[in-house]
Amino acid sequence: MLKILVIGLNFHPELTGIGKYSAEMAAYLASQGYDVHVVTAPPYYPHWQVQAPYRAWTYQRETWQGMRVYRCPLWVPQRASGIKRVLHLGSFALFSFPLLLLQIRWRPEVVIAVAPAIAAAPFALLTARLSGAKAWLHVQDFELEAAAGLGLLPANSLITNLARRIDGWLLARFDRVSTISQRMLERLAQKGVPAERTVLFPNWVDPDSIFPLPAEANPLQAALEIPTGKLIVLYAGNLGRKQGLEVLLEAARLLAGSSEILFVISGEGTVKAQLQADAGELPNLRFFPLQPIERLNALLNLADIHVLPQRADAADLVMPSKLLGMLASSRPVLATARPGTELARVLEGVGLVVPPEDAGALAAGILRLARDPALRARLGAQGRRLCQARWAREKVLGDFARRLSELMGK
Repeated sequence: MLKILVIGLNFHPELTGIGKYSAEMAAYLASQGYDVHVVTAPPYYPHWQVQAPYRAWTYQRETWQGMRVYRCPLWVPQRASGIKRVLHLGSFALFSFPLLLLQIRWRPEVVIAVAPAIAAAPFALLTARLSGAKAWLHVQDFELEAAAGLGLLPANSLITNLARRIDGWLLARFDRVSTISQRMLERLAQKGVPAERTVLFPNWVDPDSIFPLPAEANPLQAALEIPTGKLIVLYAGNLGRKQGLEVLLEAARLLAGSSEILFVISGEGTVKAQLQADAGELPNLRFFPLQPIERLNALLNLADIHVLPQRADAADLVMPSKLLGMLASSRPVLATARPGTELARVLEGVGLVVPPEDAGALAAGILRLARDPALRARLGAQGRRLCQARWAREKVLGDFARRLSELMGK
């Protein structure tokens, strides 16, 4: 039985983002007969507050889905500025290290580290080398570049440039480095990772869990007291700086005179309070909290149009995982991205793309879809077919398991 150690800041029971995918990956490997241990932190995302019954400053151990899960202390800032994010990620690296040293006695055969947090990657690599294991780094987010692009870190300071060099040196030391999009693979090559060591390992969706519902069969609309007869423009997901959600508020203002259109934002994150304050008393915009997982399909099916804002300076540094659920729901997607970016290429023929940070263009795209039900139906159906062909859960995770077997020569 192959022993696999997974190291990552985010994990179950986090419902969104990287934690969801890391947990599903680990659970899949365990279901295939692998012996899996996990070193992680207590759940805090997207609320940026450690969730009960977990505690922030204690080591904890539990069993989940047949796996041993070890949790280390973690410092979680209430307001995540640039330096505070660095300290937050550093606290995971520091406090997880003793747990990794203990895992050496277990003798894992593969060590899989998930970035963020890249700060923990050196300790993951050391654990692999001391255990005689293969080292695999999975990059969900180029956190250093994203932080610099968003102004959380100075873009060309001595410290940032030094961090980039260390980052490139570290990436090249892993036996395999995977990431979630073709453009991010190209960035790995720019950082000096040999092509033969890189792997495309995209995020996934379960099309049997996210599927189209007839509008009249959706119980969530009544539960959330959303009036009938409205065309719903939905954003569901993390409310953070990378999303550039301010443009959505501006589009809502521009379309305030279109009484049939209602904007719905559902989620949690660091900028939610600011967004609510900026929205003021907009009559065509409503906020809802992050919905439990059992409501996810109903939530995504509330949309007549899914909107996916993205800041221009975050393009190709991340690939929004929420896109897959949007496509699987068979509803059209309207995204903001520059031509030629990964997001724009993915949405060719299955969605509409307008320039980023342009509220007028976003409002025009919403009106175009609102006035053309046939276009909405066609794009939605094509998006679901693409999702089933390229990002179905069993296909993506099955391919990953085969790559692991190849790495081990089995």
